[in-house]
Amino acid sequence: MKLIFAQGNPESDYALSRHNVGFLVLNAIANQLKTKWITKTKFHAIIAESTINGEKALFIKPSTYYNDTGVSIRKLVDFYKIDPTSDLLVIHDDLALPFGTIRVRSQGSDAGNNGIKSINSHIESNYTRIRIGIMNETHSRINDATFVLSKFNAKELSQLKESVIPQTIDLINKFCSNSLEPTSVKIAE
Repeated sequence: MKLIFAQGNPESDYALSRHNVGFLVLNAIANQLKTKWITKTKFHAIIAESTINGEKALFIKPSTYYNDTGVSIRKLVDFYKIDPTSDLLVIHDDLALPFGTIRVRSQGSDAGNNGIKSINSHIESNYTRIRIGIMNETHSRINDATFVLSKFNAKELSQLKESVIPQTIDLINKFCSNSLEPTSVKIAE
């Protein structure tokens, strides 16, 4: 079993925010696979289940706020008795990467990301991550918190739909077939 966990904030006001790019990816793959979201309060999450390349996969959107997602992931890892090193994939935005950049890493520090800091405090840091770049020229005019909670502009939403999200879904498929390798690609401007 694979847990595909996206960082984000649960309220609809944040649906198209930069912090919720992981939720956008999981919404797209769940739609492709025609699976439904079910609220699981004991896990503090909304979960969709499917099979990818013969592997059972749970897509997880935590119902906690971004900075407390470690609570949800700890409950899931314990309940399903999965090994985070091989069976957990976390998808999150990355303020240090330019928009359109996707980076895959098998472990690492939180690099200032409070959601990853929460996860690392609950399960250590040895799990695979897909980091999706959100940085653009607007960031220089506003603070970090305001920027990550701001919505993507129309051009960025189009690029997410056309290239970033499909590329990320391809990486999820590779993760589920145990063929995902660390990489960094820039696929949108």
